[in-house]
Amino acid sequence: MTFKPAPWPRQLRSQHWYGGTSRDTIYHRGWMKNQGWPHDLFDGRPVIGIMNTWSDMTPCNGHLRELAEKVKAGVWEAGGFPVEVPVFSASENTFRPTAMMFRNLAALAVEETMRGQPIDGAVLLVGCDKTTPSLLMGAASTDIPSIVVTGGPMLNGYFRGERVGSGTHLWKFSEAVKAGEMTQEDFLDAEQAMSRSSGTCNTMGTASTMASMAEALGMALSGNAAIPAVDSRRRVMAQLTGRRIVQMVKDDLKPSDILTRQAFENAIRCNGAIGGSTNAVIHLLALAGRVGVDLTLDDWDRCGRDIPAIVNLMPSGQYLMEEFFYAGGLPVVLKRLGEAGVLHRDALTVSGETIWDEVREARNWNEEVILPVERALTPQGGIAVLRGNLAPGGAVLKPSAASPHLLRHRGRAVVFEDIDDYKARINDDALEIDETCVMVMKYCGPKGYPGMAEVGNMGLPPKVLKKGITDMVRISDARMSGTAYGTVVLHTSPEAARGGPLAIVRTGDFIELDVPNRRLHLDLSDEEIARRLAEWVPPVAPPASGYARMFHDHVEGADTGADFDFLKGCRGREVGRDSH
Repeated sequence: MTFKPAPWPRQLRSQHWYGGTSRDTIYHRGWMKNQGWPHDLFDGRPVIGIMNTWSDMTPCNGHLRELAEKVKAGVWEAGGFPVEVPVFSASENTFRPTAMMFRNLAALAVEETMRGQPIDGAVLLVGCDKTTPSLLMGAASTDIPSIVVTGGPMLNGYFRGERVGSGTHLWKFSEAVKAGEMTQEDFLDAEQAMSRSSGTCNTMGTASTMASMAEALGMALSGNAAIPAVDSRRRVMAQLTGRRIVQMVKDDLKPSDILTRQAFENAIRCNGAIGGSTNAVIHLLALAGRVGVDLTLDDWDRCGRDIPAIVNLMPSGQYLMEEFFYAGGLPVVLKRLGEAGVLHRDALTVSGETIWDEVREARNWNEEVILPVERALTPQGGIAVLRGNLAPGGAVLKPSAASPHLLRHRGRAVVFEDIDDYKARINDDALEIDETCVMVMKYCGPKGYPGMAEVGNMGLPPKVLKKGITDMVRISDARMSGTAYGTVVLHTSPEAARGGPLAIVRTGDFIELDVPNRRLHLDLSDEEIARRLAEWVPPVAPPASGYARMFHDHVEGADTGADFDFLKGCRGREVGRDSH
């Protein structure tokens, strides 16, 4: 792609606040000077907002204040004026009912902050998994030059000689406790081993996936995704990013120049190759909606279907992000895609170069971590998009994390009406369930939970686990943590709370899953389905007020990204009227 830089010098948007000698200008500029800024900093140079999602309540991003200082150093070096701006931090670890409920709020807050402040360019300082899409969505909605720098993953966890992945081993060990294979005391001992340094999950969970998506989209410098949080090279990356954003502002290199259809297709194929999180589906659909790219679930299946999963990381494989970095990280994967002819090589990146120019010299230093194609984890690593009478709007499954023998399965449904019903009954040995059954949970979608929590990877009943069975087919309209694994069908659309067919499934119905043929079928006649739907009464009452009510009234379905209907599209960066 050919990009023509804007002429420089020219007047930037920040000069509407800081340029001249009027009363209003002195109002904006004078109060800034109480921080000790010299007058010549307001001379028209690029003002760079460091949009920082640091928070003590977002532990994955707890080191970003220090990283921001390195970004500032880079901005200063390049002749810009850095200003650190705290923004809404949607923490996966702490927010209830789910961080996903607040992704759109964070995106809205970031958008309005960027547009309403004297910012010419933005560094999106992100980490924990919802902070990456929310800031990208906000930036896309203003189209102010923006670049991503992530906080990076934690170091490997180790417990009694075993490599321990954050999230992945939480699910694994909790199931082992229920099966009687691990004591509660050992489980508690393992807790500290999972999180032994600053950073995001060290598996290919949603945080690492979204860091990879930002790089594959061209919105981060090459190599950004995998550097561990505590590695000195993470700080170097932050400083280089600070340098680069200043030139991006001078060139007026915007998100809309980078986030093209070709960029999204590159990211989808990359997601297949890394065995990335199902959450990426929702986030990329929402981001595409902000920049006017007509991206659909079908694009996810079309682009990702024949991409082998070659990154041998948990939850799909055996290694962790630290090894991925040492092996060469995402540039190696993108180079593989380019060599296979499935990468749009001329897609533009924030570097000003094409994505192929950035990765063509990458080398793989460990073929046990980034596998040769002939030893791929799965031949089809992309997200499988399922359709049928149970999911007319589509549902998704991650083949690389599923059990091969369950990819074709017909079983009796055991239905949980909601998450509370599941929790009340799952540990009861009297529950009529075995490994051949299909576990179904309702009312966990965007409207239903609310927010679409990561409860789709329902833990198996103890009576099944004690047989040594570790996987069953599970279906819901919920999400699943990117660190989780199993034959789990997610994002079933329309969701139950909207009256989708999932709402009328009963225990004893038979369900057929056929992943190779992309089919999810409820074994009932069309007439019976129609009859049950006609009798269905919505059990989920809208929240009375507050943000929860806004979310309920305006959130779209998972199949289009679960964004708010009034936030679709780009609203631009026009400077508003003065405040005084």
